[in-house]
Amino acid sequence: MEFKPSRPKRENRRMNIKTLYDEIPPWEWPGNAGEMLKEVLDDPSAVLSDRLIAAEMAGDLVVFDNDLAATLLIVVSNNDEPVELRKKAVISFGPAFEHVDLYEFDDPDDIVISEEVFHKLKKSLKHLFYDASVPEEVRRSILEAVVRAPEDWHTAAVRAAFGSSDEPWQLTAIFCMRFLEGFDPQILKSLKSNNPNIRYHAIAAAGNWELQEAWPSIQGLFSDPDIDKRMLFAAIDAAAGIATPEAISALSRCLTSDDDDIVEAAEEALTMLSLDVHDDEDYEMD
Repeated sequence: MEFKPSRPKRENRRMNIKTLYDEIPPWEWPGNAGEMLKEVLDDPSAVLSDRLIAAEMAGDLVVFDNDLAATLLIVVSNNDEPVELRKKAVISFGPAFEHVDLYEFDDPDDIVISEEVFHKLKKSLKHLFYDASVPEEVRRSILEAVVRAPEDWHTAAVRAAFGSSDEPWQLTAIFCMRFLEGFDPQILKSLKSNNPNIRYHAIAAAGNWELQEAWPSIQGLFSDPDIDKRMLFAAIDAAAGIATPEAISALSRCLTSDDDDIVEAAEEALTMLSLDVHDDEDYEMD
């Protein structure tokens, strides 16, 4: 009688996925991790929490490849799939798009997906973004993913999103401005928003584009005793990008904090600026 290996029980598979997610860093995932994720994503009867985990993990460059990209695109394009899963799946394209934007396809060692698949993804996601039948939450997530590899149409889409009266679209727009040039006035305006999430992403964008004009709106965060740490860490990163003498001074003051996480963040920021974090005198560029 021919021996046929039995398929792993779904419960065991679920345990494996959760173990990978909770306990094992991506660089230590087994060689079949991508196949495990694909199996869960391909199975509409699988527990939704498992599929959400698989969709998130699929975005890690350790496992991302042409096959996983195709599976994620099927999920994103399927109107019968839960919106939450479609959003999670499309966001997982972001790291690969950013990687391709940085390294293109010149070095075989740096290729995570083929050029043909990349262009297919761009075309398909653009079509879905402009498809009015696609839920707005999914469309916003599409824009947040594809801007990692900027194209001309992204600028118009982000400008329209920012001009919308819908605050979730405005939030998507300011997030995208971290990756797209030419939005300095909108970033500066968003630094004064009453929405803390919009302010957070405006701070990140200001730091990324080294907007020195943004510093007056950011500096007060360093002396606010009630500031949320997430917001403070964004301000620390932005200060490293803005790098005015006042910004560097604010970073230096963080070194005296009683919070080790804040001290570490400030040290990393000053190191990025090639400054000696152990120098008690005024900081100077090397």
